[in-house]
Amino acid sequence: MNRLKMPVWSFAGGLILLQMILVAIIVHGESLTFDEGDHIFAGYMMWHSGDYGLNPEHPPLVKLVATLPLLQEKLWVPPLQQRMFKTEAYRDGRDFLERNDGPRHRLLFRMRLAAGVFAVGFSVMVFLMGSKFFGESAGLLALLLVVFEPNVLANSDLVTTDMGVACFFLATIYCFYRYARQPSVLRLLLTGLAAGLTLSAKHSGILLAPMLLGLTLVEIACAERGRRKRMAGTLFGGFAAIVILAVVVLWAFYGFRYVARSAGLVMNPTLSEYAAPLTGMNSWVIGHLANWRLLPESYLMGMTDIHYAAQQYPIFLLGHDYAHGVWWYFPVALSIKTTLGLIGLVVLAGIALTSRRLRQKRELAYLVVPGAIYLAVAILSGMNIGTRHVLFLYPLAALLAAAGLTALAQHGRRWIWIGGGLVACHVVSALAVFPAEMAYANEAWGGTANTHKYLSDSSVDWAQQLPHVKQWVDAHPGEECWFAYSAYPDLRPQAYGIPCHPLPTAHTGGEILPVDVPETIHGNLLLSADDLEACDWPSDQLNVFERFRWMPMAEQIDHSVFVYHGDFHVPEAAALGAVQKSKILLTENKPAEALVAAKKAVALQPENLLAQTALGDAQTALGDKKSARAAYELALAAAHKLEADAQPLFVPDLEQKLHP
Repeated sequence: MNRLKMPVWSFAGGLILLQMILVAIIVHGESLTFDEGDHIFAGYMMWHSGDYGLNPEHPPLVKLVATLPLLQEKLWVPPLQQRMFKTEAYRDGRDFLERNDGPRHRLLFRMRLAAGVFAVGFSVMVFLMGSKFFGESAGLLALLLVVFEPNVLANSDLVTTDMGVACFFLATIYCFYRYARQPSVLRLLLTGLAAGLTLSAKHSGILLAPMLLGLTLVEIACAERGRRKRMAGTLFGGFAAIVILAVVVLWAFYGFRYVARSAGLVMNPTLSEYAAPLTGMNSWVIGHLANWRLLPESYLMGMTDIHYAAQQYPIFLLGHDYAHGVWWYFPVALSIKTTLGLIGLVVLAGIALTSRRLRQKRELAYLVVPGAIYLAVAILSGMNIGTRHVLFLYPLAALLAAAGLTALAQHGRRWIWIGGGLVACHVVSALAVFPAEMAYANEAWGGTANTHKYLSDSSVDWAQQLPHVKQWVDAHPGEECWFAYSAYPDLRPQAYGIPCHPLPTAHTGGEILPVDVPETIHGNLLLSADDLEACDWPSDQLNVFERFRWMPMAEQIDHSVFVYHGDFHVPEAAALGAVQKSKILLTENKPAEALVAAKKAVALQPENLLAQTALGDAQTALGDKKSARAAYELALAAAHKLEADAQPLFVPDLEQKLHP
């Protein structure tokens, strides 16, 4: 390929500038997403006091870059309370931003712009890879596709790790391609640096190892027979050097310090305590890496947390709640969240490949091998909470689509018209829902207004809607409202001037609600998508808002908060609020008060699993074992009525309480 001409770079720069404008408009109208406060507070504390013990679930790179705009600010820091590391980071992050920033988000907007550097790098890498692999036209077309890709737009400037790791995955693959083509020390160093940045962005960066090994085997297979042995020595040696360089870069982001927390602070729980339940290979690997101090303590905490997260997350898919992930989640989610135009272009690439018009098989391997490995791991991981976790697949799909269309276009004008129509469909579909890209769904699934019926969490509702809810509340002055908000109390609508009373959800169990929920509520009921579909409950039967799924809603706010008007009998929600209050009072060593709350829950919902369990726990704490046994038996009977995959989450614990 000839050196890229200035007009080509000008077009590419214009597209990237357009992308940044679109993204700035999107994020300027969004409140904090669920995880951003956690990341921001952890990043600030790394700069402020060298504390790597907050949010160890993710490595430091993105957090450090995003919080650079805070370094010159004099900010209030909430006192650390030595809580479990997740609770500490989420709650302190909430208080930190409420106190220092407020609903106008002056600081948040600057941090999101800083995080946007990864989106720029992401787009630049797509353009460079497309131009190098398949020619300038393909590079520009691939860039156009990612600029208007809804999932890319939705995640481009958020202070989260998904865009950062996708950017550096691409950078590493591109650098390795150049190294394999013409090995040199400089290209080896650049590949090692890119790999280290990938590891430092997110724990999924470790998937580079099988990706690069797979590409190494491709390179050896493609080499002439007489050169294969020498090629194998060069590339396997290069791979070993890349691993060493990447680990050194990773250590650099932790200040070459093993201990996660600064002097006087310890991890809660400690790494040994947190990793104790691990078994088999996972336990052996974490244990030996810690004993030999081959990786930082904070990074190992994150590796440990990955195993628990994959096991613990319930999911919502195609109208049903599941206790665990299912293998078909990502194939279905991608079919919903990807534009029909891009899907059609990928099909054209398949036609180009099978008809042998797309002949750059070596370059195609650099898309297919990493993509197949990444998708296979995602399918098997059980972590099914949003397409952002497979964001890396979208640039690969765009590159493949661009390669296929440019190859076909050389063999007939009809392909230009067909491909052009699909590109136009892709762009129009993305812009038709702008700026609500977070909740995007293609037209085959009924469009963005129906995404909540099929998916949840960051594919629809990542708690980003509060400015729009505030606008709605301001347009209905004096009207009473109740709000089930998916991120409460880790994020609080009150901080945005939203006066609605909070309703209990799966996330409100750690903090007593400011008002008890009555059996009947009047006025406006606002349900966020995650709470309407109960994506954080392992069973449909535990959804306290189940019947609202089938009731006509009055309005949609940002395609992810749904409004109902009238009087509503909500004993299920009232009972859940009482259950959660009882549990909190027990942790505060107030069993008599806990019993009162539990009895209220049972009075509202006599056959409710959670209510009877709370009653039994309160009676046990007061020494009334006979009454507790009766409550546990009723709870066990209710647990046996749950879906089969949800029963193991409740039945063993209840049987243990009945037969200690």
